[in-house]
Amino acid sequence: MGLKEQPIGRTSPMRLRDFLERFRPAETPGASATGVSADRTAERAAELEPALAQLPDVRQEAAPVRAAADEAAKAVRRDAAQEAAELVAAARERSPEIRRQAADPVLREARREADALRPAGEPAASAVRERMSDLVIRAVADALRLAGIPDEGEAP
Repeated sequence: MGLKEQPIGRTSPMRLRDFLERFRPAETPGASATGVSADRTAERAAELEPALAQLPDVRQEAAPVRAAADEAAKAVRRDAAQEAAELVAAARERSPEIRRQAADPVLREARREADALRPAGEPAASAVRERMSDLVIRAVADALRLAGIPDEGEAP
């Protein structure tokens, strides 16, 4: 007879795993215990059955809690995005003033440096001013000559 065949009048055949499970020690190794240990699979099933039976109820209770949490998270994200947009707008509004404040020390230093250098450049500027009228007269005369127009001081 094969394992799948059932003799008349008997219940379903015992699986080998279930049979061997009976002989596992129920306690820590050591002195041998009297008798055969209890069926652990049945004990575990009996222990977990009440908790597993409550799962559908817990899932139904958890669904509205989860939905409320999702809505709360959306609201937090929406508020955070609004706050970030307000912060960016305020920063853009303040940026010209911040730039001006940052540039002030640099401009003051540049002005001080220019004021310190101005006396050293004054003799050269004075010499340029003196020569400027002579240079302008020459430039105009050259331009007129190139254009073919006689200069007023020259004879035609």
